[in-house]
Amino acid sequence: MRRIKRLDEGVRLRLDDENDLWTASQLCSPGTQVGMLSHRRDSTTGTQADSRAKSAERKPMWIVLEVQETAFQPFTDNLRVHGVITEAKIDIGSHHTHVISPGCEVELTREGGLSRADRSLLKEALSAGRRPKCGLLVVESDEILVFEVAAHGIRDVSQFSMRGGGKRADDSTSVRKGFFERVAMEVRLVFPDQIPVVLCGPGMAREQFEKHLRSLGAQNQMINAATSIGGRAAANEVLAEGLADSLLGEHALVQQVRAIEEGLKRISTNGAVAYGAASIETAAEQGAIESLVIEASMLRGQGESLTTDWNEISNSVETSGGKVIQASVDHDSGQQLIGMGGAIALLRWKTE
Repeated sequence: MRRIKRLDEGVRLRLDDENDLWTASQLCSPGTQVGMLSHRRDSTTGTQADSRAKSAERKPMWIVLEVQETAFQPFTDNLRVHGVITEAKIDIGSHHTHVISPGCEVELTREGGLSRADRSLLKEALSAGRRPKCGLLVVESDEILVFEVAAHGIRDVSQFSMRGGGKRADDSTSVRKGFFERVAMEVRLVFPDQIPVVLCGPGMAREQFEKHLRSLGAQNQMINAATSIGGRAAANEVLAEGLADSLLGEHALVQQVRAIEEGLKRISTNGAVAYGAASIETAAEQGAIESLVIEASMLRGQGESLTTDWNEISNSVETSGGKVIQASVDHDSGQQLIGMGGAIALLRWKTE
């Protein structure tokens, strides 16, 4: 994401990749004015000739709309922003949908300027630059799970299970070798050489699988990380325990996962943590919050706990020197965060 221009009440941005679309989906909250080059059918160009109607032309034009709702599916390449046109050559007051994709330039403004939460999220996105995607494979002897790690989430790509086998050890080894070779070819197609790959799992199968990848000519940067468990939980362990920080340590996702997992750990040990709106609000009033992890949309009036002024709480946390982490929910820890009401606070000390 790049800032093209500062505006009196907003900013003009160029979106570079899918990670930027997640940020834009949060910034395009209801009431925001979103301007971009779009198309609109001009009814004045339609004609009636020889009893046959000529349809109106679709013309490119700069259109500004006031956002009513957005539709964004993580790990896709477009964000749909629907609202009412406030500025255009034609059809002011009509409904319109912007389709925003990587490469687009958009202007985002709000009356009075962007909110503190929006400015904070935007600053984080601009400073992060372009983070490369990363492959994450959980490798066991009879199953391989393939994930894609992006700045704000983990996407399930494929799941491979070994079928077959035999009573003799030679047969079993042969089947496993064939299984690894087949999956390695698939992985090469999904993650070309420029995409780094993390191989993890509880046994030695991941090292054998790496040899199969290398034998196929894979030049990817790879990290081989041992985990205490297999399955999806292994992927979360890699992020939470910093087992692949040389590749993933700078991703916003890793910071989110670690903070959430630390909060869960403190809950299990009766440590310095708060969850639930009332407890978090009390801790914020006392200046006790070191880090507040909150589902991003809750700072924009889109979460379930709309009776709580989360913006006021987050402002209080930052004023007292704490950190606010705006989290996505497109990963296992994010789903756990939702289950706890969408927010959890790591405290400097235990509160009553």
